Amino acid sequence: MDFRLELIPLPVADVDRAKAFYADQLGFKVDLDFSPSDAFRVVQLTPPGSACSIAIGVGVVGTTPGAVQGLHLVVDDIHAARAELVGRGVDVAEVVDMSAPGKPAVSYAAFTDPDGNGWTLQKLPY
Repeated sequence: MDFRLELIPLPVADVDRAKAFYADQLGFKVDLDFSPSDAFRVVQLTPPGSACSIAIGVGVVGTTPGAVQGLHLVVDDIHAARAELVGRGVDVAEVVDMSAPGKPAVSYAAFTDPDGNGWTLQKLPY
């Protein structure tokens, strides 16, 4: 039995601002922007190369905007990915390498969306 994680709802305060951040600055593909009423709007976006999408909107999730932390975007070249995002105006922290004795380093670079939801670029050692 497969259990595929394919959608993560993210709480945001301003849907249009968040949509612009994810689509224009991070380069996520806008899969859907649907609003049948003022009480409900869902925008689904997918990172390039990912099988998992995010959903932002109105009436999508009741969590406080900015409450989601620790989302990881795994990349092949963290320095190139960071430079690309910085070039698009994203405030990405410097790359930090972490390892345990005898283990290869895993690299991280953190950033947040306009509401404070926390993301991390991650480069695995494989």
